[in-house]
Amino acid sequence: MAKTLLKVTGLKVAYGGIQAVKGASFEVNEGELVSLIGANGAGKTTTLKAITGTQPPKDGSIEFLGRSIKGQGPWDLVKQGLVMVPEGRGTFTRMTITENLQMGAYIRNDTKIDEDIEKVFVIFPRLKERRNQLAGTMSGGEQQMLAMGRALMAQPKVLLLDEPSMGLSPIMVDKIFEVVEDIHKRGTTVLLVEQNASRALQLASRGYVMDSGEITMGGDAKKLLEDPKVRAAYLGE
Repeated sequence: MAKTLLKVTGLKVAYGGIQAVKGASFEVNEGELVSLIGANGAGKTTTLKAITGTQPPKDGSIEFLGRSIKGQGPWDLVKQGLVMVPEGRGTFTRMTITENLQMGAYIRNDTKIDEDIEKVFVIFPRLKERRNQLAGTMSGGEQQMLAMGRALMAQPKVLLLDEPSMGLSPIMVDKIFEVVEDIHKRGTTVLLVEQNASRALQLASRGYVMDSGEITMGGDAKKLLEDPKVRAAYLGE
């Protein structure tokens, strides 16, 4: 039986008097690629913020590697292997690509950082070509690649991706999803939050549907992709 790495139970998150997440429960097991889909405003990003310690939950439990992580800051969680690529990328625009990747390894004190940067360059050849270029001069898709590469430098046990395809050209969207699949096949457990339900569920082993702050459906990703309710609500059918 697969080991559960991340378990969220009864999560509630509020902004003032507005309840953004209303008792969400889901889990991510070792080796999985799990997709959390839903429309804009469904509560997906807020859920990730609560998991990673940037938005305090009102109620519920969040366990990582079998231990509660409620109240811990993002820096503590990165050290434990829970790493997020936020919506909007958040690259260090005045640093080079190589310097951004080095920043991803700031918690490490081993001797393999340069070796791991080269591994990132294998996944993202475009970054290698421009390794001395300032991040702020890159396209949105290239910055998304850099943000993902930087997260990999932290050696995540679970990689959280928040809307990695948002705002990108169709060609770059294809590339980003190829990379997500590649990262997963290389052994990284992934929780993928996406509005692009079709692409997300095609990649995933399991999926969850979030609507108005609640998990309304969950299970095998391929079955969700074929479900008439999912197809009507998220695939325009």
